[in-house]
Amino acid sequence: MRAIILAAGRGSRLRQASGQHLPKCMLEFGGATLLQRHLHWLRWAGIDEIVLAVGFRCELIEAELDRLAWRPRPEIVRNERYELGSVLTVHCVSEAIRRGGDVLLMDADVLYDERILAPLVAGRQPVSRLLIDRDFEAGDEPVKVCVRNGVPIEMRKQIPSGLQYDVIGESVGFFRLDQDAARKLASRAAGYVEGARASAPHEEALRDLLLEDGRAFEVADVTGAPWIEIDFADDLARATREILPQLRMVPLP
Repeated sequence: MRAIILAAGRGSRLRQASGQHLPKCMLEFGGATLLQRHLHWLRWAGIDEIVLAVGFRCELIEAELDRLAWRPRPEIVRNERYELGSVLTVHCVSEAIRRGGDVLLMDADVLYDERILAPLVAGRQPVSRLLIDRDFEAGDEPVKVCVRNGVPIEMRKQIPSGLQYDVIGESVGFFRLDQDAARKLASRAAGYVEGARASAPHEEALRDLLLEDGRAFEVADVTGAPWIEIDFADDLARATREILPQLRMVPLP
């Protein structure tokens, strides 16, 4: 299994102080950066093949890898046009996505522990799986997943009115794709870029896969497990105040 961490964006909505604007994976919680936490939990899950898709201030990310002396060192893929949408970042790592085997596609800006990762990586057989949290704040910001009869049927920030579903939850931003789904995603991302839609979020390409055949995806409910995606300054404060105290210790090598 291979992990691909999307860490290219600027994170402008965080409104960090001028001159101190960091890639979000370089934000520190409890003495460890988000990147360090990702690497530790992936090692805990037995995943050593890691690809980092970087862009904004990527030199800071590479310096963090040097500081950690992480081995095997994650593969670095640069998106030089990181100001555009994350679907372009996915397109930039298409070779790694198509390489074979199951792929974990992970947003870099999530604070979590093994209670989030474990349901995603469980099982040795090839599988496509996504995570939902039913306990989320209403509004247009969360990417919502709608499930009917155990099958995901929609995934967007704004759900069409009248859509019939049994369960709705927020997407954690982590996906497991079997080899077939991974290659389909790479093809979809290429289509977006070639069709002048490089500014789209990568969730749109993933949504296309769900709409094509939602039955190909398992849904793991992680409601109650502590996690947060860090997009805004309020998220940063909540991560420190509410989420961090609930997390288990990062396992050191």
